[in-house]
Amino acid sequence: MSLPHLSFYSAFTLSYLGLAFHRTHLISALLCLESMMLSMYIALSIWPIENQATAFTTMPLLMLTFSACEAATGLAMLVASTRTHGSDHLHNLNLLQC
Repeated sequence: MSLPHLSFYSAFTLSYLGLAFHRTHLISALLCLESMMLSMYIALSIWPIENQATAFTTMPLLMLTFSACEAATGLAMLVASTRTHGSDHLHNLNLLQC
């Protein structure tokens, strides 16, 4: 396994572990999701260059578009939950309470 592959896998794994274990604030969960998307974007950008496949060169752009939409939706949810609940703690957000 080469050094770039190891760094992409470790960045994705650390982001996933951060999302799994540090779930106190919504902003930390959103940052972990963004770092997962960033590691996937970099991996998808390097993959067509290594394999010399021109068919997959638009895939990183599509991934970046979805990542921007996900970030905008996450920030909108952060602002809405902070306005209604007073903080961004995830234990305050309960789907069973209406």
